[in-house]
Amino acid sequence: MAETEKNPSINENDLLMHTQLDNESWHAFQIISEYVSAAQALDKITPAISFFGSARSSSDDKYYKLTEKIAFLLSESGFNIITGGGPGLMEAASKGAFRGKSKSVGLNIVLPKEQNPNKFQDISINFKYFFMRKVMFVKYAFAYVVCPGGFGTLDELSEVITLIQTNKSKKVPVILVGKFFWEGLVGWLDHSIISENFANKDDLNIFKVLDDPKEIVDYIFSCYENNDNDLSFESNNLNIHL
Repeated sequence: MAETEKNPSINENDLLMHTQLDNESWHAFQIISEYVSAAQALDKITPAISFFGSARSSSDDKYYKLTEKIAFLLSESGFNIITGGGPGLMEAASKGAFRGKSKSVGLNIVLPKEQNPNKFQDISINFKYFFMRKVMFVKYAFAYVVCPGGFGTLDELSEVITLIQTNKSKKVPVILVGKFFWEGLVGWLDHSIISENFANKDDLNIFKVLDDPKEIVDYIFSCYENNDNDLSFESNNLNIHL
């Protein structure tokens, strides 16, 4: 009797696992590629300051005008300005930087409902991944200016504070713009988080609430003039510990 040829047995679970691994490998490659491309594009932008704030503010909003003025003075002082590249207060910071002598850098995020990059950008980079975009905000920041905003702004602020608190990022100036806007949050942190011993009282010194543009510029420079501060304008030594 002739020997019949048998098909090798196929384990569907093994095939599914291999497919998932292939997909994960490609996903990891995309993440690495996005990091390398952004790092190369931003290699020469230090010293820089990262701005956070609402995408919903209109151009006649008081915080829009204040944010633009702060960014302009910092740009004139030699700082490149990094924003999320979108509308609202991001646009205000980009616009102020664009009018100044330093670079305006937009870290744009690709969303299902496409975010249109504002037109005030010398360097514009598109990101697929939110977390890689956050890495770039932190990697090159010699200071943070946090303007009024919503959940996204709170997310960025809390992450920056956590990185500094846990020594995953060096201590750099963090300025909250808008005393009236932030006073409720600052009070809650003091009366709830600190009083319950969920954080130390000194952790509130990570950030400072300021409204005057010139005072903000002077404060940032004073932090770097402090002999105890090991930060330098000469090189970017602020890489987040991934």
